[in-house]
Amino acid sequence: MVKKGFLTGLLIFGVFFGAGNLIFPPALGVASGNHFWPAIFGFCLSGVGLAVLTLLVGTLTNGGFKQEMDTKFSPIFSLSFLVILYLTIGPLFAIPRTASVSFEVGLSPIVGNNPIALAIFSFFFFLVAYLLAIRPNNIMNSVGKILTPVFAILILLLIVTGLAKFGQLDSAPASAEYLNSAFGSGVLAGYNTVDALAAVAFCLVATEALKSFGFSNKKEYLSTIWVVGIVTSLAFSILYIGLAYLGNKFPVPASVLADPSINKGAYVLTQASYQLFGSFGRFFLSAMVILTCFTTTVGLIVSVAEFFDKHFAFASYKVFTTIFTIIGFLIANLGLNTVITFSVPILTVLYPVVIVVVLIILINKALPLSKRGLSITIALVTLASILEVLAGLMPKSSIHQMVQVLPLHNISMGWFVPMLIGLVFAGLLPDKVKGQAFDLEQFQRKA
Repeated sequence: MVKKGFLTGLLIFGVFFGAGNLIFPPALGVASGNHFWPAIFGFCLSGVGLAVLTLLVGTLTNGGFKQEMDTKFSPIFSLSFLVILYLTIGPLFAIPRTASVSFEVGLSPIVGNNPIALAIFSFFFFLVAYLLAIRPNNIMNSVGKILTPVFAILILLLIVTGLAKFGQLDSAPASAEYLNSAFGSGVLAGYNTVDALAAVAFCLVATEALKSFGFSNKKEYLSTIWVVGIVTSLAFSILYIGLAYLGNKFPVPASVLADPSINKGAYVLTQASYQLFGSFGRFFLSAMVILTCFTTTVGLIVSVAEFFDKHFAFASYKVFTTIFTIIGFLIANLGLNTVITFSVPILTVLYPVVIVVVLIILINKALPLSKRGLSITIALVTLASILEVLAGLMPKSSIHQMVQVLPLHNISMGWFVPMLIGLVFAGLLPDKVKGQAFDLEQFQRKA
């Protein structure tokens, strides 16, 4: 039981921990200054807590998120929403970001930061990822047992040696956003890792990995799931807090702090590696970053291709794998900052909806809820999230003033009260449904 949970947890951690998980924690450390602890708590809440909760809910739900959303909302909504989500965490953002971070942080210090070098690197990066992804049954061995322990040890080595050298230094002053709302800014930074969204996709990876073991009874399966959750949570939290604290203590020049074109997380990883390991630092950094991002690339390609293969009959798994790999390659060549800027508004809308879907599934296990009321809940949350995005894009508009009055807006949870209003409707209106108990039969080993 423990071995099954540990191996599956190691695999899930390996495919989870990628580009954003490397660069956003040290960037938060730099920006949060002496407001570090509330900031990293918010980051771990959204980046670890929500991600692991979403993963566990998905692996303990009959038919996964798609079947639950079909029952509670409608098949059209669930398929449309999941297509947008899978494309976002796949070829349109998360997949190309892994290659962009690998190049910008791991390789550009050696070969130079130019478009031709990025194109050559990303071509071979995606080619190797594709060769592994077209054989998804082998990723437990290639990713879970081999690549994940290697990159985790490299990251821990950087953290431990970095804190031994820089841990006693003073933190830089907090940026304006963290000075005003350290916890809320940390929550938003955790959104950018895309982990809670990716957890919806990685449920498929976890489920297939668990199926390969086989379980004699429901108790054994549930105990194994708890081990998966504990292993994944601990691995994430240790590396997140370590990387963030390294960024918090690392001396960053004022000129770098003032330059918006410089990714602060990438800067800390690069300069810390150079200062700690000398001439070997460039190669250490390259190995650590490329391996970390590569495992996520493989996991994401597999998850997204499996989802589309399951729900769309016009192409096979290998065709979807090919299409999404090519799209990821093309978008990766736009550069890291462009990819991140493009994704933030989409993530700000998708994240609250995923959070609320997970909460609804959990609540509905105990209480019957109205389908009409649940649809109202999702509509209100989506509307509040869209308004928050528009307010951020138009800071002098009436929309911005309207959003300011939403409770909890200052900690990036303006959707929370609209969710509560919707759940009241879900509790009062008729046409109630109740979530089904988990059925182990779907996880039994296939003959």
